[in-house]
Amino acid sequence: MPALIEDYALIGDGHTAALVSRAGSIDWLCWPRFDSGACFAALLGTEDNGRWLIAPEAESADVKITRRYRGETLILETDFETPEGAVTLVDFMPPGNGWSELVRIVIGRRGTVRMHMELVLRFDYGFSVPWVSRLTYENGLKATVGPDTAVLRTPVDLQGENMRTVAQFEVKAGERVPFSLSYAPSHLRIPPPRDPHTALARTENFWDEWSSRGTVEGRWAAPIRRSLITLKALAYEPTGGIVAAPTTSLPEQLGGTRNWDYRYCWLRDATITLLAMMRGGHYDEARAWRVWLGRVMAGSPEQLQIMYGIAGERRLPEFEVEWLPGYEGARPVRIGNNAVGQLQLDVYGEVMNALHLARIGGLQADDTAWSIQCAMLEHLKQIWREPDEGIWETRGGRQHFTFSKVMAWVAFDRAIASAETFGLPAPLDAWRAERETIHATVCEHSWNAALGTFTQVYGGTELDASLLLIPLVGFLPAADPRAVGTVAAIERELLHEGFVMRYRTTGFDDGLPPGEGTFLACSFWLVDNLALQGRMDEARAMYERLLALANDVGLLAEEYDPVAGRLVGNFPQAFSHVALVHTGLNLMRHEQEMASATGHPAREEVDAETAPDADLTT
Repeated sequence: MPALIEDYALIGDGHTAALVSRAGSIDWLCWPRFDSGACFAALLGTEDNGRWLIAPEAESADVKITRRYRGETLILETDFETPEGAVTLVDFMPPGNGWSELVRIVIGRRGTVRMHMELVLRFDYGFSVPWVSRLTYENGLKATVGPDTAVLRTPVDLQGENMRTVAQFEVKAGERVPFSLSYAPSHLRIPPPRDPHTALARTENFWDEWSSRGTVEGRWAAPIRRSLITLKALAYEPTGGIVAAPTTSLPEQLGGTRNWDYRYCWLRDATITLLAMMRGGHYDEARAWRVWLGRVMAGSPEQLQIMYGIAGERRLPEFEVEWLPGYEGARPVRIGNNAVGQLQLDVYGEVMNALHLARIGGLQADDTAWSIQCAMLEHLKQIWREPDEGIWETRGGRQHFTFSKVMAWVAFDRAIASAETFGLPAPLDAWRAERETIHATVCEHSWNAALGTFTQVYGGTELDASLLLIPLVGFLPAADPRAVGTVAAIERELLHEGFVMRYRTTGFDDGLPPGEGTFLACSFWLVDNLALQGRMDEARAMYERLLALANDVGLLAEEYDPVAGRLVGNFPQAFSHVALVHTGLNLMRHEQEMASATGHPAREEVDAETAPDADLTT
């Protein structure tokens, strides 16, 4: 059985990422890219589907385990305390290596600890068993199947046993025992050996230098900066694309069917990640994403997609992996994502908002980008009245989702702002007229006076947490009675055990069986609304409750099941960490503004270089 979702930590190298359990088992790794087939797939099956375990031989009940990241890096340190002694397992993936490599070093701290190593390589999502042979001139082995080769190097004696590679070894205080597993296409030469300890020092320097560029200070700086490191780990360095999560098919409901592949670049998720990086002082990643966006936007506006592959691929066909039983039996296990073909009008607003704030932040786009934006708006002018699948990618048929129309309004509003601010050529009168028409249409068809709230769809009665973004994107002021009424209605109807559901799956047919956890980003949006309404004590308390849901190394999944007390959904989830960043920065800014208004000094310093219009968190 895999570990609990919240019992995993993330390591990565800017090309791919691995999940490491508290027990020292790497249960998920896709090589050579985030979206490649997994060579360790025990996360969605059993150890027979691939894993790499390094742990003490002592009975688990006799082992005390603690772990942490080393400073502001992605180097994981797991301490094992046994009756005989103590060791630290250091796990990392060196960035900028020229090839992808996973390094594990066991460091003796006290006494003598007997350790066990078990390597089970199963390429193609746990299906393909490689042919294993020993290296000729050094201690280690090579495993090859089809297009893939992995090379294990270590001074420890290795043995083959039941289609696995195993080892038993002792570690005394002061000793260091390294293991290095590297990847190469099978038709190329294997990667040359590199000193694991030098790789560790180089990896630590890389992350220390990257983190030092951050500008976030204040009360919640630690979780915000950890979230930014996590977002950095989800960026594919060669292209600038940012995956929504490094995993597929972790269920939104334990044992359920809401299992999706998130190893792709959603325009929505990536745009808000860009803004989070800018607000945190990391402009290189924001600039790389802006260039990536320019490439995927190029072409016919009618062909704009909601998501792409990490290099801009457009076809992401969805299929089911029958040989994997799924996380705790949650099936199907899906590879690819059919939502790629959906119409989601809100992405036009997300893109226009991000590019506007990027220009304000100094990330100037070229003339071609503005021409593409103008063409996109011309297309949006023709289609915004159509129904779509909405922000939540429902599979029950298209409808007139309120949030989709609100974000169509945002698209024209931000384009107008860019044209006015930067003197860009634009049909401003036509755009202003379209903006007003969208606003009036939403207020006419989505406002339910009897219920005192905006509703999920035109003329509907159900609520949707995306409506919390109405004041955050500037569609209505936070003090507008309609905005206040909508927030109050969502507090009444969608709060579950103190956290916010996206919508009631029993009240709205989204084409899937009902049931899921509370969506973490939605809860952060509620915090923002509480702050805008001046309910700062409530906002701070809820933000702290959300922070407490992160695991011991600061990671969040997509959702939280308050009944089971479990993180659920793909992990770690960019959307959740982006919301954590934006809401934390917004709260600290609100506190600063309140302190300035009252003449009292703020309790926390706030970064003075956050992006303009920082409340525009979508």
